[in-house]
Amino acid sequence: MESDLTGDTRANLPPLQLHVPEPKYRPGDTVDFSDIDVPPAGSARRPDPGEPAEAFHELAYGLVRVLDDEGRAVGPWAPRLSGEQLRRMLRYMVTVRAFDERMFRAQRQGKTSFYMKCTGEEAVAVAATMALQRDDMAFPSYRQQGILIARDWSLVDMMNQIYSNKGDRLHGKQLPIMYSTREGAFFSISGNLATQYPQAVGWAMASAAKGDTRIAATWCGEGSTAEGDFHSALTFATVYRAPVIFNVVNNQWAISSFSGFAGAEATTFAARAVGYGIAGLRIDGNDALAVYAATEWAAERARTNQGPTLIEHFTYRAEGHSTSDDPSQYRSAEEASEWPLGDPIARLKDHMIAIGEWDEDRHKAQDLEIAEMVKKAQKEAEANGILGHGLHQPLDTLFEGVFEDLPWHLKEQQAQMMAEEEASGRPWSRKEGGK
Repeated sequence: MESDLTGDTRANLPPLQLHVPEPKYRPGDTVDFSDIDVPPAGSARRPDPGEPAEAFHELAYGLVRVLDDEGRAVGPWAPRLSGEQLRRMLRYMVTVRAFDERMFRAQRQGKTSFYMKCTGEEAVAVAATMALQRDDMAFPSYRQQGILIARDWSLVDMMNQIYSNKGDRLHGKQLPIMYSTREGAFFSISGNLATQYPQAVGWAMASAAKGDTRIAATWCGEGSTAEGDFHSALTFATVYRAPVIFNVVNNQWAISSFSGFAGAEATTFAARAVGYGIAGLRIDGNDALAVYAATEWAAERARTNQGPTLIEHFTYRAEGHSTSDDPSQYRSAEEASEWPLGDPIARLKDHMIAIGEWDEDRHKAQDLEIAEMVKKAQKEAEANGILGHGLHQPLDTLFEGVFEDLPWHLKEQQAQMMAEEEASGRPWSRKEGGK
């Protein structure tokens, strides 16, 4: 009897196997996205922001959509935006794309070391930002330059940071595109994935503890949901009902690894919310109106002490991961053009034309105007220096912006550096006049 329980009963079982996720399409493959379930626009119900999270679990598995195939805004999630608001949204998204194109070319020309485009994902940052308050704190990942642009931040200031030149507010201490500005309510981007998640929760908890009315919003890619920081953040947010919005940008690829390695084959990323008992929405990330509506809903939920919301933005990374990446080495060239949810800029433009708030001639004119605006900003930023033009920052800035109060041993090193500069006759510090 003992042998039956320990050994013989397993004799006919197949050997154990591991499942290794594999993307459906590799370079050279014909792409077919017909297996992606795209429900009709307007079919998802919109619960009251005060409803308990367990009452609408289905929204974590479906797809909230507002814009239909004819460019109409339909269903309960359709936001009430004026023509002026729509024009500003479109302008910001077009500006992001023009900014990306020019900075990408600048990197290829050797003017900076690194850049990351967000082509096809412009709505994720722009529309969400427009649904937040200007002083709500943003904790972005590295593909949300649209947050700053939607807050009317200076393009020159952003370019100065990309060039790490003498106008760089971060004094060259950050990798290009990792902006930071307190005045813009934009927390410093980190190259370490998902660190912004617990930081956002901590900030949101502090805001609530002080009795403030500001909330936090944070973004990460779907690959980052596999990081421990992601889950630690959700645990704290769940327990303390932190007023925070978690945005997961599911653009199908984490560098060269497809979303299956983060768990996409098993369930949606919005379903992570179900396990933590918080509100979860899965939305069409290429539908600017759906992004706006979902963020507006989540913000109301946070401000009324209903707790956090996790929003999965179902979208597609149309370009490479960065200027260091060649996507043709790991995915089919047809994927971007075959993506079933289209181009967010084109979809918003078509909607505005359909309701009489826009036309093709105005769109072409705006494209030219914005291209010239970005070009002018680039020239102004490059006057402050570019990569390869030598040291742009005085050496004594090396000791700034890291500690609130400089430790004694760094003060000693700073004094030593100043003395050596003076002795060498090559002053690089501001004290000695700079160079």
